Amino acid sequence: MMRLVSIALAFALTVSPALAERINVTPEKGALAQALATARAGDEIILAAGRYVGPLHIETPLTITGLAGATIDAEGQGSVVTIDAPDVTFQSVTVINSGRTHEPRDAGILLTKRAKRALVLNNDLQNNLVGIDIHGARDALIKGNRIEGLRLRRMNSRGNGIYVWNAPGSVVEDNEIRYGRDGIFSNTSKRNIYRRNLMRDLRFAVHYMYTNDSEVADNISIGNHLGFAMMYSDRIIARDNISINDRDYGLMLNYTNQSDVFSNQVLGGARKCAFIYNAHSNLLAENRFDGCEIGIHFTAGSERNTITGNAFIGNRTQVKYVGTSDVEWSFEKRGNFWSDHPSFDLDGDARADSAYRPNDLMDHILWSQPAAKLLLGTPAVQLVRWSQAQFPATATGGVVDSHPMISAPPLNVPSTFQRLASAEPLWAKGGNDVDSRPFQPH
Repeated sequence: MMRLVSIALAFALTVSPALAERINVTPEKGALAQALATARAGDEIILAAGRYVGPLHIETPLTITGLAGATIDAEGQGSVVTIDAPDVTFQSVTVINSGRTHEPRDAGILLTKRAKRALVLNNDLQNNLVGIDIHGARDALIKGNRIEGLRLRRMNSRGNGIYVWNAPGSVVEDNEIRYGRDGIFSNTSKRNIYRRNLMRDLRFAVHYMYTNDSEVADNISIGNHLGFAMMYSDRIIARDNISINDRDYGLMLNYTNQSDVFSNQVLGGARKCAFIYNAHSNLLAENRFDGCEIGIHFTAGSERNTITGNAFIGNRTQVKYVGTSDVEWSFEKRGNFWSDHPSFDLDGDARADSAYRPNDLMDHILWSQPAAKLLLGTPAVQLVRWSQAQFPATATGGVVDSHPMISAPPLNVPSTFQRLASAEPLWAKGGNDVDSRPFQPH
């Protein structure tokens, strides 16, 4: 009997794919709705070129594939496509003109919590409030989509390119996102992967809120207000990301703990390459902070962080930190590279023979008493700085790198992205948004 049951199951698995149908649909009125109403699990609906009127609601596990020129247009009403079934594949379709309602959010493609294991692949999304909303759908794959968001005057009135809410296991990769509010906004989720996405002319490229045990890797942020913001999130891996010409910060850790931030590059444009605010027990290693007003601003009692192997190059101020005790920025006798550290390596161990302090007593006075900037350039200020250089015992506490590196790792930015970054960013042109104030931590 067991043998007969096994044979029957094997036979069912063998023949079930043959039962799936390919349903060809042309853009006549009602044709797509009729195809969805009659399709069975496993079927594939092929959309011919043309305009199909939405909104579209998918409640069956099936595949929808668009041929070149296939467009679904919601004409400003609700979400253009809602996927409300597991194991749906939606691919190669142009999706346009969602509604503009923020609650509930109108999106180009909405995945409900029933849309487990959804595949959203190689679509073109334009003029939607939110590009793709993964709203509770577990283990979704969002790959290869091109999303162009709204350009409303108020940036905060726009929607996000990809919004991830309570969607464990979801992967967002190889997408190109431009305009709108945030590129990827991840809120109240876990075990997500965001990788190889290109994000331009946004508020934040990647914005984490209450998202734990996740990875942000190999993403490119160009000309945004802020590159990669990890807020109120723990155990994040942020690696091999590139921030170019972002306005405020390249990297930010705000109430983020036990995370590994390594091999990232922040290049030019930013007020602060990195901002570390009330973040504890993190590893910052092998990052390049290059050409910012401030390399790292380290504040609000951030403690027990390991900072090693980073390169601080050509920043107007390498580190901004005010404290009454020394904080060591090296690990196992390996520190960081500082472009303004006049050092020697007489023993040839690739470490400078003298320690480095990025800030002196006068820096502390200027940061804690901003009115003292009026004294810059006066003999009194020069005397204080000369005295501290001659008598290091007068140091009042702050960052110390006891084992600075003697050379920096090479710059590693693909030429494609260098060309994209050569254009003046939208924020530098004044843009068209009125929400232009720098981000303030909270």
